[in-house]
Amino acid sequence: MMLVELTTLPGTAIPVAEFKDHLRLGTGFGDDAVQDDVLESYLRAAMAMIEGRTGKMLITRDFSWTLTAWRDLSAQSLPTAPVSAITSLTITDRLGASETIASDRYYLEKDMHRPRLVSSSICLPAIPVGGTAIIVFDAGFGAAWVNVPADLKQAVMLLAAHYYEHRNTGAASNGEIPFGVTSLIQRYRVVRLFGGGGGA
Repeated sequence: MMLVELTTLPGTAIPVAEFKDHLRLGTGFGDDAVQDDVLESYLRAAMAMIEGRTGKMLITRDFSWTLTAWRDLSAQSLPTAPVSAITSLTITDRLGASETIASDRYYLEKDMHRPRLVSSSICLPAIPVGGTAIIVFDAGFGAAWVNVPADLKQAVMLLAAHYYEHRNTGAASNGEIPFGVTSLIQRYRVVRLFGGGGGA
């Protein structure tokens, strides 16, 4: 299985100004923007960490997920959430021949933790031996920072501030997450019942 982010967040979607307020950095000076790139990098790192720990995409982007077999023949759980739309499903055989599956043959079952691709009939389209299924979908709470839930926003700010304040100690690279951040994201984390990322 392989999940690929097809679109990346532009700098305009990163809440640098809010982060400055959170850090209580001074404003009104001629060099106000001198740290913007650094602050953006810590925000991106914090957002990536929160997304990785919760399986929830904060701001909506396009993703492509490739897999070689369905875990359930009638439905397939998607690897991240919340998913707002499935934009395509393509079946490719081992020789590279592809078929785009008509959208009326499946639908999205929305769920905050385990959204699913569900067959409109009995079974999802068969994946041939040596072939793949490629699901392209949109995942995220919304198109802008304002759409992110307040507790996840706070978690990002706290974690980015932790990285910024400990930038000379390598805190951003050793996976440390302060307890306050862990508490804020706890309800968004998925309990793995079956051990795999594609479970139902």
